[in-house]
Amino acid sequence: MPIVTIQVTREGNTPGTDAVTADEKAQLIKGVSELLRDVLNKPLEATFVVIQEVEKENWGWGGLPVDAYRAQKALKTGQTCMQA
Repeated sequence: MPIVTIQVTREGNTPGTDAVTADEKAQLIKGVSELLRDVLNKPLEATFVVIQEVEKENWGWGGLPVDAYRAQKALKTGQTCMQA
């Protein structure tokens, strides 16, 4: 019985959103479950997927809060950083 935990920062991927949408979560659950079925022959009904959204202020990256890390990296590269 596989249990997969996916952790993402709580922020939207499109303007005006501040969380992962229900549709995006459904796609993650389906994709991860199908991957385990296809690679490890684990039945869909035996696979559990848990999605945890973490507030950005509770997410650290490179020794910094995620927003500070992204800002620092953007300054170094001259572009916008991808989300965690």
